[in-house]
Amino acid sequence: MRARDLQKYEKLLLQKRQEVLREMGLLRESVAEATTKEATGDHSSHAFHMADLGTDAMEREKTFMFASKTKRFLYHIDEALRRIKDKTYGDCQKCGKPISPERLSALPHARYCIKCKEEEEKEKPAKS
Repeated sequence: MRARDLQKYEKLLLQKRQEVLREMGLLRESVAEATTKEATGDHSSHAFHMADLGTDAMEREKTFMFASKTKRFLYHIDEALRRIKDKTYGDCQKCGKPISPERLSALPHARYCIKCKEEEEKEKPAKS
């Protein structure tokens, strides 16, 4: 891959990385760190209804799940940046063939070409 193309993808990855870090900062400020009273703005000493507590717990769980997925996406971005430095970026990690520029533009962190990614998806067990 040409140096100019690598610079373009590196810039794109760094922009996505900044977006992800900004999202993670927002997550930290949200429900994940707030107690039930802080989240609702209620500072009274009255007990909450159990349904309210369940809803709050579910919202915190969703936030943690989203944060986990966001961290995983950040990992893939960092790995793509590492591949740029190693000069292996743009090559499929399974078959070694070049990943199409269209795919890299859509998913700059892609590790596999379309063919190998489709094969990987077929091999995954179906979720029930």
